[in-house]
Amino acid sequence: MKILIVGASKGLGRAFVEGLPDNNDSIIGISRNKPTGLQLKANVNLDWIEVDLSDPIKATDIIEQQAPAELDVIIYNLGVWEELAFTGDYRYLQSSDEEIVNLVQVNITSAIILLKRMIPRLQKSARPQIVLTGSTSGLPQSGQAEVAFGASKFALRGIADAIREGFRENNLAVTCLQLGDLNTDDALSESLSKACQRGNGSLIPVHDVVSITKTLLNLSTSSFVKEIVLPAIRDERF
Repeated sequence: MKILIVGASKGLGRAFVEGLPDNNDSIIGISRNKPTGLQLKANVNLDWIEVDLSDPIKATDIIEQQAPAELDVIIYNLGVWEELAFTGDYRYLQSSDEEIVNLVQVNITSAIILLKRMIPRLQKSARPQIVLTGSTSGLPQSGQAEVAFGASKFALRGIADAIREGFRENNLAVTCLQLGDLNTDDALSESLSKACQRGNGSLIPVHDVVSITKTLLNLSTSSFVKEIVLPAIRDERF
C-alpha cells in the first residue's frame, strides 16, 4: 500500500507515519521539514517531500514532481489555527487579515489543489481512499469561537462530500475524521495507558486515531465510512 500523508512531521501526522504502515508498505510524508528519529516497522519504505503549503500552487507543483505515479491512500492532516485560538484571549475582531488569509490558504486552498492533482494517482488502486482530518470545531453548535479555523473545518466536510459524489463511479472512499482535543504530547511510542492519563479524559490519545484509521484502510471494497466524530470522553459539548 502506498500512503501519502500531508502534515506528517509531528503530532498526529507523525503518529500516522509510524503507526499506519505494515511491512512492505510505502509512506510518502509531506511537511515543511522532515522529522528525525522516526520509529518505523521493518521493511517500510519512506520518502519525504519538504514543502510549505502556505503557497499551495508552488508546493503542489513540487509534490506533483516527486510523488509516486500511483497511490492507494491520501491522508490530508494539515491544519493551522489562529495564534490565540482555544484560549480565553482569542478575539475574532483582533485576528489580522494576514493570519486569516494564511489559514485559509493552508487549510482549504491547499487541500483542494493538492487533491485535484493527486486524485488521478489513486485511480489505478484497487481500494482508493482519502482521509481528511477535520475537527469537532467544524460541526454545528461546536461551542467554539474561532471563526477562520471553524470555517476551514466546515469546508473540509464540503470538500469530502463533493469529491465523494464526483468520483462515486470510481469507488473512491472519502472519510472525514472529526476529532476533538488531541493529546499530542505523548507519541505513539508511549504506552496507551499512560497517554490516557494526560488530561484526565479531556484529551484523545493519538493511538486511538491511528487505530481507527487503520480500520478504515482495511475495509473491503464494498463499504466506506463517511464520517467519524471522535470527541474526548469528558468533552461536555458532545
